Amino acid sequence: MEKIEKIKQAALDTGFWEAGEVPVDSLQFRPDIRKICEENSCRNYGTSWACPPAVGTLEECRERCEKYAHMLLFSGKFELEDSFDFASMVRGLGEFKKMTEQLDHALGRFVESYQILSNEGCGRCRKCTWPEAPCRFPDHLYHSIEGYGLLVSQLAKEAGIRYHNGAHSVTYFGAVLFC
Repeated sequence: MEKIEKIKQAALDTGFWEAGEVPVDSLQFRPDIRKICEENSCRNYGTSWACPPAVGTLEECRERCEKYAHMLLFSGKFELEDSFDFASMVRGLGEFKKMTEQLDHALGRFVESYQILSNEGCGRCRKCTWPEAPCRFPDHLYHSIEGYGLLVSQLAKEAGIRYHNGAHSVTYFGAVLFC
């Protein structure tokens, strides 16, 4: 089985909804997406090693990604009572992050070098050490996919997976870059 298929299967076995490949050379590191981070609508900007400005400049993010030959985008779909069910959105994000950690553990068994990007900030620690001290868990630090300036709806289109999954659901996205 080709490595991309093996990683895709690991993502699906972990419980992710869909997964598809995105060519690394097609990635666009967009200043307008980074600007949304700077506007701090998610309240993670400047508070975490997983988010800007801690993740570095867009050029530094590009350089990190271009060290790898492949990207697999994955998504997690979570059902909601209605479109305003914030509690289920938060639970879904927590579950997505747990699944991402499980995928990381699975990949460590057969992929030598890889990087995982995840949806939104980290959330592992009650209070992040940024910027006063190094990350407590650098081996499990998943930078924000949006913080890299990547437009997730575009990535989903390129990967052939759905960005929207219905009115009563929320979908979160992550990616694994690998050689």
